[in-house]
Amino acid sequence: MYASIEDVRLRIQSGETVLTIVEHYLAKIEEQKDLNAFIEVFTEDVSAQALEVDRKIKDGTAGQLAGVVIGIKDNICYINHQVSASSKILAGFESLYTATALQRLLDQDAVVIGRLNCDEFAMGSSNETSAFGPVKNNYNPAFVSGGSSGGSAVAVSAGMCTVALGSDTGGSVRQPASWTGTYGLKPTYGRISRYGLIAYASSFDQIGTFTNSINDAELLYSIMAGQDEMDATTSSLSVFNEQNSEVKSFRVGVLTECFEHLGLDPEIKKEMMVLVDKLAALGVELVPVSFPFLDYIVPTYYVLTTAEASSNLSRFDGVHYGYRSKIAKGVEDTYVLSRSEGFGSEVKRRIMTGTFVLSQGYYDAYYTKAQKVRRVMKNATDAIFKSVDLLLLPTTPTTAFEIGAINDAIQMYLQDIFTVHANITGNPAASIPFKQHTNGMPYGIQVMADRFREDKLFEFIKVIEEVNK
Repeated sequence: MYASIEDVRLRIQSGETVLTIVEHYLAKIEEQKDLNAFIEVFTEDVSAQALEVDRKIKDGTAGQLAGVVIGIKDNICYINHQVSASSKILAGFESLYTATALQRLLDQDAVVIGRLNCDEFAMGSSNETSAFGPVKNNYNPAFVSGGSSGGSAVAVSAGMCTVALGSDTGGSVRQPASWTGTYGLKPTYGRISRYGLIAYASSFDQIGTFTNSINDAELLYSIMAGQDEMDATTSSLSVFNEQNSEVKSFRVGVLTECFEHLGLDPEIKKEMMVLVDKLAALGVELVPVSFPFLDYIVPTYYVLTTAEASSNLSRFDGVHYGYRSKIAKGVEDTYVLSRSEGFGSEVKRRIMTGTFVLSQGYYDAYYTKAQKVRRVMKNATDAIFKSVDLLLLPTTPTTAFEIGAINDAIQMYLQDIFTVHANITGNPAASIPFKQHTNGMPYGIQVMADRFREDKLFEFIKVIEEVNK
């Protein structure tokens, strides 16, 4: 029920009201509150929004998202509503403005039902670092939802909203999408405005979507994408290019290092190879492609993102806004204790790591070298896309694991090994539902395209869906 935007439209055309749809979702959220997907539900606010959209529908002035109910990750700003990045340090903080991406959806009469749990400051791969506790996987509550946008993934997968917004810095949309059987889209860097997204690592962050269909992802993308004067990194390039629906025109690279990675679950690998054979039989040209930098992806990512986090999170100091230690005495005490008490252990680990790699004597050895490696990876990726249209690879090496199963930071970071590539190079990528593992948990498959070629990404995903029926 209401699984897609098209479902919602058909319901409204048949006479249902937006208020009825909202009440359905509010009941579903209450029924599944143990999953811990929502931090706050905007019960009164969303009902008022629904009544206003119902009025517009009656008047014939409603936008194309009328009746679509959205959940937003708790690092996306919404005016006069709290936003905390799931951190104690922003407890009680209310946003003074709305993120551009969200505003563009609101302008089309989407209604916002609440803010969704996530890893603290989007730093995590399992949604276990949130100050509000972990989000449980709706397929099996003993398992993690994936991170950092776990609340967004579970809310869509479990039918608590039509679609949801998340953010993707190293796989934080695609990885939880893979583990909850949803569609997770990370657009090209600069395609969707970051204005109103609480920064983790500014040269990596992108707002992305969780949906139950690729058509919904494409529609949301088309509405949110485009230049924004409030974000100088947004691109002025046309949002959609000429489309080519000839299946045989696709030349798809199969990333050898990913398919042969020792950490890849054998069952996932086997099913992916079956898909490759089916696509080849359909006329898609598939070619093995080498990207010999896979082992350097995660270290490079964490050197650069922690450095940016160290800088970005310096604004949360207990002085300007947010949490302030009650036992602090004096200025220095206020800074030290507020940040020590307000940030969780993973965020503190990354701030300290980032400060270290930026420090005198280590800057060139770590940060400068990582920037050079990033450039090498980008050049290599650009070269690959001169010979292929798209890349096919796993989203994650395994399915979701049990809550508390991974306590080692390095092992947790390696969960992102197949997703960080697109963030380092700025390419668009999406995870789409693929299969259900024999352990009962879902997993996705990932497609990556050349920068600003989301049109090809959507096109090819529809081909995969036909093959994978």
